[in-house]
Parts: sequence; structure tokens; C-alpha cells
Amino acid sequence: MDTPTAPPDGAQSPALPIRVFILNDHKMVRQGLGDMLEHFGFEVAGDSGSATEAVRLIHVLQPDIAVLDDRLPDGTGIEVCREIRSSAPDVRCLILTGWDEQHAVRAAVLAGAEGYVIKRIGDNTALVECIRSTAAGIPAIWPGVRERVAESLYATASAPWLKVMTQTERDVLALMARGLTNRQIGQDLMLSEATVAGYVSSVLQKLGFRRRGQLIPAPIPRAWELLP
Repeated sequence: MDTPTAPPDGAQSPALPIRVFILNDHKMVRQGLGDMLEHFGFEVAGDSGSATEAVRLIHVLQPDIAVLDDRLPDGTGIEVCREIRSSAPDVRCLILTGWDEQHAVRAAVLAGAEGYVIKRIGDNTALVECIRSTAAGIPAIWPGVRERVAESLYATASAPWLKVMTQTERDVLALMARGLTNRQIGQDLMLSEATVAGYVSSVLQKLGFRRRGQLIPAPIPRAWELLP
């Protein structure tokens, strides 16, 4: 069997392209994003329009980064990200959202995502730059911002979104905001991972992340302080 020859002294192997998985429920959007990313030198490892299918494919394909749409027919990018963090922890996730800046950062924090990109028609620069910086290990959300968002979501028992939650849902929300995965939450609360996923879905619905056009019932006090 031939032995592979080493590259000449001083020569470097070409860098492998960043492998990206795309989750979006619109086929044309997936195609457009894929074409754009390939134009900028990325490799599209796969795509899907279903949250359930995306979790399965990402676990198998192991892309470098998954770009997850915020709202899907069978779930949210937040839920997909949380499941990926347990099943494929080496995959980094970005939430692609049409929400405003404050709601977007809350979504990313609850997902445990590396960051988020707000959809803007005709502007692909932010997504490309965010993928590249995330792949390089540069955080898109600083720890201090995560902490302030977590505190604001669970700052007081009188918060409108907490009043409609059961005690277990409140406990799950608090642990989500602290960055725990579904598996870790299950271990902490002595619940199965599937049961935790059900509570996560309920929490997200009551926070307004699972219903189109619905936002958190009332503004978080001093919300402007949540952003850098």
C-alpha cells in the first residue's frame, strides 16, 4: 500500500470549508440561502423544513454550524437548538429570526445558541459574518448579556409570563435561562428528557415564541439594558 507523501516544507493544507446546515420551512428560502452561502465559500451539509427531521439529520451529518429559522410548522429553532446541544454538542447554532432585537436575544439565550441573525431583505452580510466569526470561536452574545437576559426573564414572580406558568414550567424556564441543556434539566428535576422537551415547548408557547405574531405579554423592565 502506498504511503501518502507529506506536503513540502512550509506548505499548508488548504482550509476545509465551513459546513452549514440550513433549517427553514420555505424551500425557496433554503435554496436561496444555500446558493448564497456556497457563493461565499461555505459548504451546505444539508437542509430541512422540519424541526423533527432537522434534529435527526444534524445528529447524522455533524455540520460545523446550523442556521435555524425561529418558527417552524412543527416547532421552533429554539427547541431544535436545545435538542442539538444534547445530541450533537459540537455543532454550533445560530437562530435566524424575524423578531426584533430584544426578542431575538431572548430566543438565543433560551436556546443556548452561539448567536442570532435578524432577517433583513437583501442583506446577507450579517449572516455570512456571523457564521464566519462563530466558526472561529468568537462569541456573538457576550456572557454578561446572557446573564442580564436570564435575570430579566425570571426577575420577579409577578412577571406576566410567569403568572400563566405552572411551578414546574417556572423551574424549567429558570434552568433554560441559566444555559442548561434538556438533559441537564432532566437530571436536575429528575424528569425524562422527553418530558423536559414537552415543558420547554409549553414554556416557549407561553413566552410567545411558538405562535406567529405573538410576543411576550408585557415589556421587560429596562429592556434596553439587555443589549451591549
